[in-house]
Amino acid sequence: MTEPTTQQDQPDITALSYEQAREELVMTVKRLETGNLPLEESLRLWERGEALADRCQSWLDGAKERLDKARKETAADD
Repeated sequence: MTEPTTQQDQPDITALSYEQAREELVMTVKRLETGNLPLEESLRLWERGEALADRCQSWLDGAKERLDKARKETAADD
């Protein structure tokens, strides 16, 4: 049986790149889908998964803002 990971074993979510956060989120969902985890471990994974999803959304929102800004600047130059 795999030992549960602790908070100390995991990187700070705010330091993760989009790709890192997405990959960890995918793995977290897979672990939750197995359904063979104790309740406390499932809750911990769920909470981390929510934080990872928020991190990914933050990266995407930032990318959209940058694209919108670049489009406005390009349109202003025309």
